[in-house]
Amino acid sequence: MKKEGSSQKKIRWWQLSMIGIGCIIGTGYFLGSSIAIRQTGPSVLFAFMLAAVGTYVVFDALARMTAEHPAEGSFRSYAKKAYGHWAGFSNGWVYWSSEMLIMGSQLTALGIFSQFWFPKVPLWVLASVFGVLGLIVILTGVSGFERFENIFAVVKVAAILMFIIIAILAISGVLNGQKEDPSFSFGFQELFPNGLVGFWTALIFAFYAFGGIEVMGIMANELKEPKDAPKSGKIMLLSLTVIYIASLWLALHLVAWNKFSTDESPFILALDKYHIAFVPHVFNGALIIAGFSTMVASLYAITTILVSLAKDGDAPKLFTKKVGKRELPLRALCLTTSGLILSIVVSLLLPDKIYEYFTTAAGLMLLYTWLFILLSYKKVMKPTGMQLVKRFFGLLLILLAVSGTLFDKSSRPGFFISLGFLLLIGLITLSMKKKWKQKTA
Repeated sequence: MKKEGSSQKKIRWWQLSMIGIGCIIGTGYFLGSSIAIRQTGPSVLFAFMLAAVGTYVVFDALARMTAEHPAEGSFRSYAKKAYGHWAGFSNGWVYWSSEMLIMGSQLTALGIFSQFWFPKVPLWVLASVFGVLGLIVILTGVSGFERFENIFAVVKVAAILMFIIIAILAISGVLNGQKEDPSFSFGFQELFPNGLVGFWTALIFAFYAFGGIEVMGIMANELKEPKDAPKSGKIMLLSLTVIYIASLWLALHLVAWNKFSTDESPFILALDKYHIAFVPHVFNGALIIAGFSTMVASLYAITTILVSLAKDGDAPKLFTKKVGKRELPLRALCLTTSGLILSIVVSLLLPDKIYEYFTTAAGLMLLYTWLFILLSYKKVMKPTGMQLVKRFFGLLLILLAVSGTLFDKSSRPGFFISLGFLLLIGLITLSMKKKWKQKTA
C-alpha cells in the first residue's frame, strides 16, 4: 500500500519511532505484565530488560536488511532471499495465520473492555464495531494509518506517564491511602520468589509486551532515508523500555507482587486504594486504544504480506490488484476481513481456555518469525564480529522465552498447538515445492 498521491518515501525516522510505539504498546503490556508479575515477582523488571534487548537485536537485524535491500514483503522476502522459495512461503503464511488468530482475541478483549461502560450491549456487536472501525482506518491509506498510530502512541504514552506521576505522588505521601512497604528488596529470594523457573516462564510475557516490531519493519519501507531504520528502532525501544521499567517498578512499590491479579491491569490495582475516581475510566480507555491500535497494525501488516505473497505466486494473483488514488489492495483486504469475521466467531464460540491456547500459540508463532529474521540476517548481510555475537544472544533469549512455556501448565498447550500449526504449514510447503519444481522444469 503506497502513500496516496506520491511514490516518494516521506516518513522520517522519528515518525517511524512514533508508529512503532503505537504498534507495540498494547494489551500485552497493560494486562500481560500482571501475568509476568505473578509468575516471577519483582524480577519481572529483569525479564522486561532482557526482552527489550532481544527485541532490539531482532529489529536491528530487520532494519539493516531493510536499509540494504528494501522489499515490500519485509521479513518474508529476506527469508526467501536467504533460504529459497519455501522459506518465504512458509514465513508469510505462519505470520498471516498467527495474526488472524491474535486479532480475534484482540477484538473479543476490546468488546469486554467496552462492556465496562456499555454492559448491556452484546459482546459480538462491540467486537464487530471495532472490526469495522479498524477497516476504516486501513481504507484511509498509509498516510491515514500513520496519523492514527501517531495519535494512539501519544494517548498510550500519556496514560503510562499519568500513572508514573500519580504513583510518585502516592509514594511521596502527597496522596492519602493505606501505605505498604515496598514489595521487594534486593535479596535473591525477594527478587525471585518463584525461583529461576518462575522467571523463565515469565520471559514470554515480557516479549509479548514488545510484539509489533515486525509491523515497524514493514513500515520501514516508507522511510525517506532507509538507512535511518536502525536509529529509529533504537530510540523507540529505549523510550519504551524506560517507561515500561519505571511504571512496573512504581507499581511494585505500591502493591506487593503476590496481590496482582491476572485479570486486572497492574496499574489500576496499584492505584485502587487511593480511590481516584477517574483512574479506572482512564485506564479502561487506554486498554481500548492499546488493543485497537495493535489490531489495526496487524490488519495493515497481514494485508501487505498477503499482497507480497500474491506477487510471488504464493497466493492467488487477484490479491495483487490495487485500486483508487490510495492504491488500496481491496481484494486482499476482503480476504483479511473474512478472516477477521471468522476469528470473531471462533473467539466467541470456543470455550475460553481452548481459545486462550490458540492465542498463546499465535503469540509463539510471532516469535518463530523473529527467530527466522535472525537466521535470515546471517545469510543476507553476512555479519561479522560483534554483529554475530548480538545475533547469537538474540537467538538465545527468544529460545529461552519460547522454551519457558513448557514449564507453565497454562502456556504449555499453546506451545504444542503452535508446533501443530508449523507442521501443517510445513506439509503444505512440501506439497507446494513439487509444483515449484514443475514450473521451473
